[in-house]
Amino acid sequence: MIISASRRTDIPAFFSDWFLKRIEEGYVYVRNPMNARQVSKISLAPEVVDCFVFWSKNPAPMVEKLGRLEGYAHYFQFTLNAYGRDMEANLPPLDERMDTFRRLSEQLGRHRVIWRYDPVIVNGRYPVEWHRERFGYMADRLGDFTEKVTISFIDLYPKIAGSIQGKDVHELSHGQKETLAESFAGIAHAHKLNIDTCAEDIDLDAFGIEHARCIDDGLVSALLGCAMDLGKDKNQRPACGCAESIDIGLYDTCQNGCAYCYANHSQTTRRRNLQAYDPDAPLLCSRVTELDRITERKMKSRRDGQMRLPGL
Repeated sequence: MIISASRRTDIPAFFSDWFLKRIEEGYVYVRNPMNARQVSKISLAPEVVDCFVFWSKNPAPMVEKLGRLEGYAHYFQFTLNAYGRDMEANLPPLDERMDTFRRLSEQLGRHRVIWRYDPVIVNGRYPVEWHRERFGYMADRLGDFTEKVTISFIDLYPKIAGSIQGKDVHELSHGQKETLAESFAGIAHAHKLNIDTCAEDIDLDAFGIEHARCIDDGLVSALLGCAMDLGKDKNQRPACGCAESIDIGLYDTCQNGCAYCYANHSQTTRRRNLQAYDPDAPLLCSRVTELDRITERKMKSRRDGQMRLPGL
């Protein structure tokens, strides 16, 4: 299977020691986000883990530790926006994060570090022209270190209503999306970057923008040199093109402080979870209790070793 690490929190930024300890132990426990008393035991043995997909806004703490992942295919979804602290309160300066991006790319290869420019938020402080300028500035500095940029537009989930209150955040109009998409595509293509959208219904084919597969079985196939037998992830939004994966993160643990974040529902819960963080524990920011029911999940590789594909 493919392991997602993680849509629910920033494991590379805050919990890399825990993750690498789980690699050493060969398994991880994961709470069911819909039923906290249900805990799955997930094998992390190289024989069944086809690839790790890391999601991060600041993987700097993990860059020097990647040698410990020898034997595992892996790539990064690296979100780099240029917002101020009103939107992304706890992130390092942009130029520092771009330097991390370049270092990561030099270590892994440009095909294994994907730039995410999302979500796109348009308001008085961040108008369309600001996005054009910032996107171009970043593309100039990242274009030689990645092959693709993925964009998405802000979704106003009920969970973020409190955190964005008073920030003049609203859904973008169809016209705004098309105007920005055309600008982004022109800049991306000028830097020989592919560009796609994450879980967006809007058709932007006219600008050469495709629909993304962030958990990308095609990329995994190329990394492994064999075809993959994977279906679409039915647990994601209908417009999401991702292949199926298992997420090992925990909601209400991310410390990046993004106002638009859907993964932190309660600051009280987040503080309680972080107090429980133990890098040696099988559960992330949680402890097993007598009320938990632990079930070992059946895991198997989805590789088809009979169908060889050219590597990247």
